[in-house]
Amino acid sequence: MEIPAQKIEKLSMLVIQVLFSRFEKFPEDALENRNAPFHEAFLNAFSDKFKDQGTNIPFFISLSSWLHGLNTTLGQSFFERAAHILSDGEKKEFTSRKLGNLKVTSIQSSNVNKIITSLDTFQNSPDMQKENDILYKEDDSDFESAPDFSADVFIEDDKEITAIELKSVRPNSGEMRGEKQKILKGKCALYHEYPNKKINFFIGFPFDPTSSSPTGYNKERFMDSVINLKKFFEDKEILLASELWDYLSGSKNTMETLLQIINNIAKPDFLDKYKYLNDINNMHDTKYCDYLKEWNLFSQLELVQKDNEIKKMIQGNQRLTRIYNQQIFQDGKYNMNRYNHLIQVLK
Repeated sequence: MEIPAQKIEKLSMLVIQVLFSRFEKFPEDALENRNAPFHEAFLNAFSDKFKDQGTNIPFFISLSSWLHGLNTTLGQSFFERAAHILSDGEKKEFTSRKLGNLKVTSIQSSNVNKIITSLDTFQNSPDMQKENDILYKEDDSDFESAPDFSADVFIEDDKEITAIELKSVRPNSGEMRGEKQKILKGKCALYHEYPNKKINFFIGFPFDPTSSSPTGYNKERFMDSVINLKKFFEDKEILLASELWDYLSGSKNTMETLLQIINNIAKPDFLDKYKYLNDINNMHDTKYCDYLKEWNLFSQLELVQKDNEIKKMIQGNQRLTRIYNQQIFQDGKYNMNRYNHLIQVLK
C-alpha cells in the first residue's frame, strides 16, 4: 500500500515550514554572536583546524547554535508531526494539566517497582510478554493516580491502543530506567482506561546512527550503543529507523519516501522558489506548476488549474477577492484557509 497523496502533501508542507523557520534563523552575520566569550576562548586552540575547513570561530559558534536549534526542531516537532500524519495518530498527555491523570491499582504500582528493581539489579532480563502478564491483571486493591505520562504518538483502533514514545538516538545516560518505568505505569493506566482493547507501548528511534545506510538499521548494534537500553528493554519494545516509519504508515519504504520528500524540497534554491510561489502574479507561468509538483503541493496546483473559473465565481465578492489575493504561504505554513474558501466556490 502506497502512502496517499494527501499525506505526501501534508509531509511536504511540514518540510517547507521547518525549512523556512531554519532559513530565518540561519547565522548570516557571525559578528552578531557576542554572547559566547568562553566558547570563543577555548575554540581559539582549534583555529588552525577551522581555517582548513574554510570557516572562522565566531561563525562556527553561531552555526553550532543554529544546528542545535535544528536538532531541537527535528526532535520536538518534525518527527512527532510526521508520525501523526503517517499514522493518523495524535499526541496525548495524561497529566493533571492536560487530559487528567489515569488510574492504576496499588498492586500494579508495586509490580512495576518490582519489575524495575529486578531489571536494575540484573535479577531478570527484559521480557515484554512476561511483564505484560504480570501487569495486565484485575485485582481488588485500591486505585491511585497514575504518574503523569504522555504518548508522543497515540493511535486508537477498534481493538488496539498503540502508544509510542519518540526518543533521541543519543539519550542521556541513565534515561532508560526512567523511560521503562514510565512506560510500564502507562501500560497499567491504559489497561484500565481501555479495558477491552489490547495495549501496545513502544519506544521509537527515528534513525540508526550506527548504520552506514540512511534508512538501514541493526537493532542489536544500536541497542549496544545506548547506555542501559538492553538492560531495561527487549528488542520487541523498540521500533528503529525504517521499522518505525513503516509501522506508522502501514506501508513499506516509508523512510525512503520521507527522505525523498525532504531532498526534493531542501535545495539551495529553496528560498527563491518559496518567494516565487508566494507571488500569485507568477501563477500562470509554466515553472510555477512545475515547482508545485516538485513540492507536492497538490491543493495549490488544483487552484491554479481552476483559476479562471474561480475568478469568475468570486467576481464582485469583496470578501472572497481579498482571500484570493492572500499569499499562499504565511511564515512558512501553507495557507489552507485560502484553499478551503476558494475550492468551496466551485462546489
